[in-house]
Amino acid sequence: MEVKVCPSLLTEGYNTYSPAALRRLFNGASVSYQLDFDFEKDVDRQVIAENMGRISVSGAQEKMSAVVDNGTIRLALVGERSTHILKPTPLDYDLVARKQIPANEHLTMQIASQVYGIITAENGLCFDRSGHLAYITKRFDILPDGNKARMDDFAVIVGRNEQTDGKYFKYEGCYEDIALAIKKVIPAWPVALDRFFRLVLFNYIYGNGDAHMKNFSIINADGENRLAPAYDLLNTSLHLNGDDLGLKGGLLRNGWKSDVFENTGHPCRTDFETFGEQIDLSPRRISAAIKDFLVLPDKTISLIERSFLDKKMQRKYLSIVKERISRFNRHSD
Repeated sequence: MEVKVCPSLLTEGYNTYSPAALRRLFNGASVSYQLDFDFEKDVDRQVIAENMGRISVSGAQEKMSAVVDNGTIRLALVGERSTHILKPTPLDYDLVARKQIPANEHLTMQIASQVYGIITAENGLCFDRSGHLAYITKRFDILPDGNKARMDDFAVIVGRNEQTDGKYFKYEGCYEDIALAIKKVIPAWPVALDRFFRLVLFNYIYGNGDAHMKNFSIINADGENRLAPAYDLLNTSLHLNGDDLGLKGGLLRNGWKSDVFENTGHPCRTDFETFGEQIDLSPRRISAAIKDFLVLPDKTISLIERSFLDKKMQRKYLSIVKERISRFNRHSD
């Protein structure tokens, strides 16, 4: 694949990682976006399988631990502390346009960060020897001294697991459950709740129907709990038909829905305003967050057009976002 923009920040005028991307993703080291192995060739499968066995894998997408070695991204060895995670094309052939998933996640993460100011894991794209795309993300739980910060996802925090809640435990509950947990375990919870609320809004507008309990976490790097940077942001609507919201219980514990939500099956602005009020966000914070999602930003369009999605998927991505914004702007009586 020909590279015409930075494969991390999507900045025009680069055919490799831009200096800004190198600083953010690789601590300033000069790193090639070309991998020295092939994800789908038999010769590498055993090495890849062994690597995957050493990292926690959840969901359909394979994840591999990686490090940077003399300007090259490679798979981490046994016992070696990884600094990055690689996510190649999923091997689930039932997923529509599966080869577009790395580009989809990369684009969605960049929109979250560049357009909406959402704190995200640093990320980019790289290519194996056959030109297959892989998503790469920097591990934010690895501290500068090489030690690992404590991190817990909200399935752990609220006490949900497969033994007590079944195979699909991470989809049980509602977003109010996470908000209540944030207020209990994060000292600076008003700031954390504002970040969480904006992330819930973003996931809806950008078609992420897989925003489940394990895709939100708390990190403790200096003795204080904080909301972890956003990760695993993906416009899942490009690849499968699913729910608007990633949790079965939706937004609120009491199951309240606006009449628009009840009649159409899709939430609107009123649902999110009520959710914000219920989790004790101030009217000012609710209004400021809602305002950011009422229209389609020009920068979103620009990033989509510069992304590594093919043209057909770019059009579909944009169409999904436009439809979600239209739904969002409906008001309940």
